[in-house]
Amino acid sequence: MSLKKYIVGGWVRDRLLTELGHPMQSNDKDWVVTGATPEEMLRLKFVPVGNDFPVFLHPQTHEEYALARTERKSGHGYKGFTFFADPSVTLEQDLVRRDLTVNAMAMDEDGRLIDPYGGFEDLKKGILRHVSAAFEEDPLRVLRVSRFRAKLPWFRIAEETKTMLRRMVDSGEVDALVPERVTAEIRKALKEARPSIFFDELDANGFTSRVYPEWKQTDFSRSLLDRLASGFTEEEKFAASVASVDTDKLSALLEALRMPKKLTEFASLFSESLRDGFEKAADGREVLSVLRRKDALRRPDRFAQLLRLLKAAHRIDSDEKWLLSAEAVRSIDFKSISAGASDKSRIPELIEEASVRAIDEALDKLADQH
Repeated sequence: MSLKKYIVGGWVRDRLLTELGHPMQSNDKDWVVTGATPEEMLRLKFVPVGNDFPVFLHPQTHEEYALARTERKSGHGYKGFTFFADPSVTLEQDLVRRDLTVNAMAMDEDGRLIDPYGGFEDLKKGILRHVSAAFEEDPLRVLRVSRFRAKLPWFRIAEETKTMLRRMVDSGEVDALVPERVTAEIRKALKEARPSIFFDELDANGFTSRVYPEWKQTDFSRSLLDRLASGFTEEEKFAASVASVDTDKLSALLEALRMPKKLTEFASLFSESLRDGFEKAADGREVLSVLRRKDALRRPDRFAQLLRLLKAAHRIDSDEKWLLSAEAVRSIDFKSISAGASDKSRIPELIEEASVRAIDEALDKLADQH
């Protein structure tokens, strides 16, 4: 058997970037195998995992090994492909089907670089360039290239690739993308170095105006999103990305995106909090109303997260007032109040009065400290 294996894709790109002075955390290695059949891989104890084409897991390392393959467009959208995997398929034929030249490089087991499409030169110049005309056949690449710009913000997209991206949008190919695939790319982009660039590129190539016209980015949302690049959660970053969407259009956008519930709920809460003037609450009764409206007493961790994001957005200077007020209410012995009430119908009123009093006392103490 003339089986040969090569590391391909992101691991090779990131290793070379690191060597060029841009430290990158390399992902797990992905391998391409030439000269082998599925039956031969099974005899070597590889575990099959691919449904559409032959992909296997190594029996010890559990790294992915895919048989070299070619692909041909056979339908509309990102699923319309026919794959051909055979021992006769060469490494170069496998690499040409990939999206960008910087992702179409390979290394053999001796560490020798195989670069048939000029990926290393583009890597040195900081250019994202499509490998071949086949790039245009997969509409998901409109989002994927935009995400790479967010991952590698010092790179630029080649002009001919920009033209192709715009043509892919205008042709309607992106209309065939299912929301789950779009959502997956957005969630990956939110983890990149400069998430705002992802949305800027989608604006530039026309994807946003065609697919999500209500998803506006402003200077406020862009700068906030980039300030959150490190140390903030996915919920906070997603909320920042939709912060400038008109309130009457936000619900429809969130429904169309099909994001996880915890992301959409937090985004709605943040959007509301940017606009409802809650920070003006001055006395115990007003503060208590805010705490209830934000569900702060039942979900303190989410409320603390909201306050942190509002601070990053420069909507509040400090979260101390709100955290102390919420803690003051939570420390009340409501069971004792209920048990001691001679008129049970007044229990809600007594709890309200105790809560307001506790908040006022907390606010007075805070004022004395300052």
